[in-house]
Amino acid sequence: MCGRVNYVLLVATLCCVGLSGCAQRTEPAPVTRLYKGKSIHDFERASLAAESYTVEPGDTLYSIAFRANEDIRTVAQWNGLAPPYTIVPGQEIRLSGTSKSTVETVASPAKKEYRKSQNSQNKSKPVTVKQQTRATVQTKPIKQPSVVNRNEPPLPASKDIQWQWPSSGRVIREFSTAEAGSKGLDIAGAKGDSVVAAAAGKVVYAGNALKGYGQLIILKHNDDYITAYAHNEKLLVNEQQWVNKGDEIATMGDTDAERVKLHFQVRFRGKSVNPKHYLPRGTQ
Repeated sequence: MCGRVNYVLLVATLCCVGLSGCAQRTEPAPVTRLYKGKSIHDFERASLAAESYTVEPGDTLYSIAFRANEDIRTVAQWNGLAPPYTIVPGQEIRLSGTSKSTVETVASPAKKEYRKSQNSQNKSKPVTVKQQTRATVQTKPIKQPSVVNRNEPPLPASKDIQWQWPSSGRVIREFSTAEAGSKGLDIAGAKGDSVVAAAAGKVVYAGNALKGYGQLIILKHNDDYITAYAHNEKLLVNEQQWVNKGDEIATMGDTDAERVKLHFQVRFRGKSVNPKHYLPRGTQ
């Protein structure tokens, strides 16, 4: 009986110690957790040159498209995927395609044969002007939304990029090259403060699919540089939209963060670099 009592006391003591350890952890998870796992920041653009790719655990369609140097919507169209572009491990993703529309690509042989038969019948019958007009309207191909804005200016050379601070708040955490360090700058502010484009470029991502970043915007400035704006409250731009330096792209928030702030990153060819090397001095 004494042995049983001692065993119960030992179990109770271990449980109390375990609960005490959990209760005392008030610090947020280490920053490294936010950056571990596969994301676009773990790969370099154009690192995938194959015609297809097999999805692995942790992959997202955006990270695959980034590595293939393709637009996510183009890759989604090649694979018949619709937002939110859900993919699963083991799935084969095509990384090349044709300019045909998705509807035409997936048309069944029966439908194609039917169209061929209908065309043959129409050729054998005289057609009036009214019928010709109707046929023109019915067979006119559906206009797909353009992926590229033909009116946008060309992306500048790296030396020609003009930078500015993305927020007027003070820096509360500096960039660090340490493994557990910040991969960008944390800038303080109030919820709803303006977040602006640090340089002109195209919106290549706007959403919350990348864990640890909350509501995130990524701008492409040229083939060398991208910038990331994390933890926003509201996103004010859409993917494929062109923005100029200083344009408001979001409002500051605390999504997936312990406080209201903007986490701002500059990436050079996929690798994080200190934003202060590019942002103007004396304005912050």
